Order: sequence, then C-alpha cells, then structure tokens
Amino acid sequence: MNTILIAVIVLGVIGLASALILFFASHKFAVHEDPRIAQVAEVLPQANCGGCGYPGCGGFAAACVNAADEGSLDGKLCPVGGQAVMEQVASVLGMQASSAAPKVAVVHCSGTCDARPHGVEFDGVHSCRIQNMTGMGETQCLYGCLGEGDCEHACLFGAIKVDPVTRIAQVDESKCTGCGVCAKTCPRGIIELRPLGPKGRRMAVLCNNKDKGALAVKECKNSCIGCGKCVKTCEKFEAITLDANLARIDPDKCRLCRKCEEACPRGAIHAFNFPPKKPSVPEGEKTTTETSNQE
Repeated sequence: MNTILIAVIVLGVIGLASALILFFASHKFAVHEDPRIAQVAEVLPQANCGGCGYPGCGGFAAACVNAADEGSLDGKLCPVGGQAVMEQVASVLGMQASSAAPKVAVVHCSGTCDARPHGVEFDGVHSCRIQNMTGMGETQCLYGCLGEGDCEHACLFGAIKVDPVTRIAQVDESKCTGCGVCAKTCPRGIIELRPLGPKGRRMAVLCNNKDKGALAVKECKNSCIGCGKCVKTCEKFEAITLDANLARIDPDKCRLCRKCEEACPRGAIHAFNFPPKKPSVPEGEKTTTETSNQE
C-alpha cells in the first residue's frame, strides 16, 4: 500500500512540476498577434493563391498590417479581390488604399500546331515541367507553349485552358484575377502578367523565341525574328525594344496606335479587345466614291 501511495505522490509531483513549467514557458515565449491581422484576413477572399507574393491570405494580412505601421500600403495588392478588397483592407487599418492597375495573364506564344513543325511524339507523363526537362517537347521550338496544361491545373479560377486544336494555353479575361500562379507554373516562362489596359485594350508580342531570325523562321511560322521594323515604327514613343532577338512592348509607353501590328511581317504582334478595323478602300474606288458624293 505504501508503494502505491508513493507512486501516486511522485506522479502527482511530476505532473504539477510539468504544469508549472508549461505555464511559465507559455507566458515567457508567448507570441502576441496583432488583432488587426485577423480583421484584415476577414475581408480577404481566402483564395490563398499566393499571387500577392505572400504565403496565403494570412501572410498578406500580416504584411498589410506591417506596411500600415510604416505609413503606406503602396505595393500591396490582392489580385483576386482587386481594388475593392484593398479599399476594405485600408478601411480596417484606417488608411487610404493606393490605386493599382488591374492585370491579366498573357501567353506569349502563337505557335499553333500548323505553325510549328512536329519532330517527335512525346509518350511520357503529360506535364509541361517534365516534358521541358526531358527535351524540347514535340516541336522544334524551345520557347513555345508545350500544351500539357500545367497552368490550367494550377489556376484556381478556371481562367486558363489549353486549346485542343492549337495546343496553346488561352486566357479567359472574364475569369482571370491576375494572381500570377499560371506564370509561376509555366516552366518556359511564356506567361506574363500585363496591365489590362483601358477598356481591356493592349498590345503584346505573342512570341518568346530568342533565336536569330533564320533559325526562328524554321522553328515557327509565327515567330518574332528580331527584324526591328516594329521598333522603327515606334521611334517616337520608344515603346518597343529588342532584347535577345525578341521584341518587347512596354505597356506604360504604348499608345495603342497599332502601327507595330501592321509593320510586323510575321504577325507576331497582337492587339487585344480592339474594335474590328474598317476595310481599306482601294485608291480608285475611293476617288469614284468621293466623286459620286460630290455630285
């Protein structure tokens, strides 16, 4: 009986000592979270897409609170919620939300199945990442869309799909939140977030081929060949530059005149969401029309 009693007492003492140690340790090493973090997190969409650059909505909420303590929310944007959510975040923190231009994903590739010669047939795992690691894919272009749909699987909003005919990823602007997950997923880096533009209008070079002209022509009928004609067309605004044999359009300098689109001999420059162009009238017919109007 004495042995059992001693054992109970010893266990009780050990339990009490452990409880005291845990009690003091919890107070010593306690992490006090700013209550504003939870308040900010409540107004976020909880998509946890990582498009803001932070690990989920909780990480973004903490970053916003830290930024508020420094006096500015500049550079902080929830791509899913957009400006409306940022205004709610600013209201919670007693600040003004800085305006940010909405962005949309753009796939820099127009090399359809007809445009890019197919050299091999890939019979492995249907993954862009794996196919890119094991070679150039099924076509001769090292820079084009592989069409296996890694970006499609990564998108939480169903905004990007691989066209079964062209085998190129296509973006649904009405669903795209500009979170950038597809851009991070693409192993070839051909997806970019660009400003949506006024009325959704913008210009972009839908090619990522950095090879020299002669080789680029062999690899894809729609490739940019770095000829520089678009650059000369835009000398006044300097919105287009050549880098590694590839033309790039600066959306901040572009005036949406579409002259570069007309100048490109390869059709690599595309205009988004512009109204259809009026058909040009031949000079002879134009003169006849003007004469009849005068009569």
